[in-house]
Amino acid sequence: MEMLVTALICLPFLWAIFPALIHHSKCRAFFVYLGCAIVMILSIITAVQWFMAGGQTLNFSLPYQETFGHVFLVGDILLMFFIIYLCAKYKKTIISLLTIVSTVIPTVLELAGPKIPNNYTMRFDYLTMIMVLIIGIVGTLIGVYAVGYMHGYHIHHHKELKDRRSFFLAMIFVFFGAMFGLVFSANLCSLYFFWEITSVTSFLLIGYTRTDEAINNSFKALWMNLLGGCGLAVAISVGYLWYGTVNLFDYIDLVQADPTNIRNMLPIACLAFAALTKSAQFPFSGWLLGAMVAPTPSSALLHSATMVKAGVYLLIRISVAMADNYVGNMVALIGGFTFLAASCLAISVSDGKKVLAYSTISNLGLIVACTGCGYEETIWAAVFLVIFHAVSKSMLFQCVGAIENTTGSRDVEDMQGLIAIFPKLAVILMIGIAGMFLAPFGMLISKWAALKAFIDTTSVYVSTLMVLFICFGSATTMFYWTKWMSKILGASPREKSRDLTKKNEYISMFFHAFMMVALILGFPWLSKHVLKPLSNDMFGTATQVISYQNMIIMIVLLVGIFVVPFVNFVLTKGQKAKQVITYMGGANAGDNFNFVSATGDPKEMHIANFYMEDIMGEKKLFTPAIMISAFIIIVYMIIVIGGAF
Repeated sequence: MEMLVTALICLPFLWAIFPALIHHSKCRAFFVYLGCAIVMILSIITAVQWFMAGGQTLNFSLPYQETFGHVFLVGDILLMFFIIYLCAKYKKTIISLLTIVSTVIPTVLELAGPKIPNNYTMRFDYLTMIMVLIIGIVGTLIGVYAVGYMHGYHIHHHKELKDRRSFFLAMIFVFFGAMFGLVFSANLCSLYFFWEITSVTSFLLIGYTRTDEAINNSFKALWMNLLGGCGLAVAISVGYLWYGTVNLFDYIDLVQADPTNIRNMLPIACLAFAALTKSAQFPFSGWLLGAMVAPTPSSALLHSATMVKAGVYLLIRISVAMADNYVGNMVALIGGFTFLAASCLAISVSDGKKVLAYSTISNLGLIVACTGCGYEETIWAAVFLVIFHAVSKSMLFQCVGAIENTTGSRDVEDMQGLIAIFPKLAVILMIGIAGMFLAPFGMLISKWAALKAFIDTTSVYVSTLMVLFICFGSATTMFYWTKWMSKILGASPREKSRDLTKKNEYISMFFHAFMMVALILGFPWLSKHVLKPLSNDMFGTATQVISYQNMIIMIVLLVGIFVVPFVNFVLTKGQKAKQVITYMGGANAGDNFNFVSATGDPKEMHIANFYMEDIMGEKKLFTPAIMISAFIIIVYMIIVIGGAF
């Protein structure tokens, strides 16, 4: 198992050399496909082999661990100098202070501080398995999609930009390696190294186009993620100086052994703070919104399906140490508030990628809120949310990117009647949207489980606020998804045109759609064989939030969702439809889109959604949301830090 884990971490870093050096388009594409296939197969083999061996938690170190330790240390220093160079180049010098602080302090402690025992540096358990499969399957499918998308991006739509596809595709493999290393790491020093690589990779891909907007947004993402890196550095430093350990699970054990000792909560609070920045929770949501200037594969891979999951992954890890204490209350309130605020903001925008960005922030908020409560039921919901959100949102970002490459627009209003113009893209988009808010898809079921757990929580004020957040947040979520779906299904004034979506893009999107359906059908198996053991590992008890009978009902509902439209299609296929002209406030001009008004003037009917910008617009809500969430974090961090000292 150690060799498989080592291969999963190291292979993507080494494979990144191929797309970086090969500039012939077809040859480069071959090596990207081959690399993605190898990473996918290797991740599946690793997960299956561990599961079939009994699924026992494995604590181990990588072969040549001392050598790897030196590599991580040197890597941290090189990353620091690289960031300092970029900050100097673009005159963002103040940002370099964050990387100096977050790198120098733990490096000095590691070199000159007290020597600490290091029994193991890696862990493999059920949560690791889930993350490995998300990275290895969802991530590599996005890599396959990126080849075709980036071809169209430069050849058809952005000829003015320098073609840097080799760099883009190489960074995707670097990111795979960093994410694998992060989810395996039990040692915070190695976790910090991989954490910073994901931040730098995100920075480089956001600034891919090198426009002023892209550069400014990339530095916004960088400083916010480096701020989280400072939180990790403080947690490492506290472990060195106070407890003589930098093992993540030792920190958790300290809190569980003495839950009333606020001093033991300090490193957990610092880790939670770092996770909130990476998960783009308010007040740190601005970096993920700015990241939408990056090409769509970057948005799908880093900023929705996997990198932001690093934050919620860490929160799930430490959730047992956050139950019913100040840190947990802070995390739950920030997550619940972000879920509601981002859902409201999503109503007011029509840019498809921006809607997906706010939706990502919102759903991550719900996962974060679940981890803050730290109960078996909420973690059950959080893990399912992570799984379904990764698949659904990856598919949605890819589909919106394909629509933009084909139509030249990603605005929701321009998707009027998409089902008649580009039916394949419309069906994929609708499956993704349905997966986000309709039964029996997992997002809705997980929200129900979270609501039940929030009601049962012991803290009255947290329980009340969480219930309000999830009820109103879910209502606003339904509003903006319903608006989008109705646009797709509406009548269209345009004729069918050529679909520019490449085959490899469709392969990825259709496989995502298949996984969405398979996850529902496999819901009972996942709950029994993955979520129950995970709960038992974390809490010592296994929980079953949804009964087996309810899961069967979900499967029946799923069959109905697909069978009814299919039967309707078969029965009506070939039948001539009689078009009924709609009354539009004047004399019809022979179709459903033009009429003559009472004054004799020709008019064109425009169908548009409500966006309520005067009530829920970014100018109204974004700044107050940042201020409220920042206040919550500051107050709770002061309480924890003050209590610790």
